[in-house]
Amino acid sequence: MKLRYLLILGLSSLIMVGCVREVSKKQANESPIAVNASVPMSSTQAKPLAKSAQSPNSTAMKSGTFVSGEQTTQGKVRITTKDGKSFLQLEESFKTSESGPDLVVILHRSDNVINSTKPPSYPLNKEDYTILAPLQKYSGAQTYSIPQNTNLGDYKSIAIWCRKFNATFGAASLS
Repeated sequence: MKLRYLLILGLSSLIMVGCVREVSKKQANESPIAVNASVPMSSTQAKPLAKSAQSPNSTAMKSGTFVSGEQTTQGKVRITTKDGKSFLQLEESFKTSESGPDLVVILHRSDNVINSTKPPSYPLNKEDYTILAPLQKYSGAQTYSIPQNTNLGDYKSIAIWCRKFNATFGAASLS
């Protein structure tokens, strides 16, 4: 009887892992617009920007280093201002796992997102974060515009979050 339950559990696990890999492969082959077309962006969400280099007239306000949560995530992040506008910049050292569908960059109220939630998925509560934009790419430098009406004093960290499975891949406390 116990062997039967173990077999069922094992087969179920294999099927779920296979489905996640299949979704990830499909997402990698589609354009970012097509992948995220089913999830509307609200008017408060930022649009990703193509340029990632910090210009001479921008000022770094806060920065941090990613720690891994559900998946290996590493690198540095900083928030800068230029001409009265705020930007979130993932540096060239940034890298996260390609295994999740629907990854987004978020501002989070907690200064320690990973320790404020429970493994294995490190789920987030809706009132604790603001989505900036879908993650542009799994590694390298990238820049995201922060909406003008965002009070950066309310947010103490940045996280890479899988919206579909409510799983936090990694987070960086800002200081």
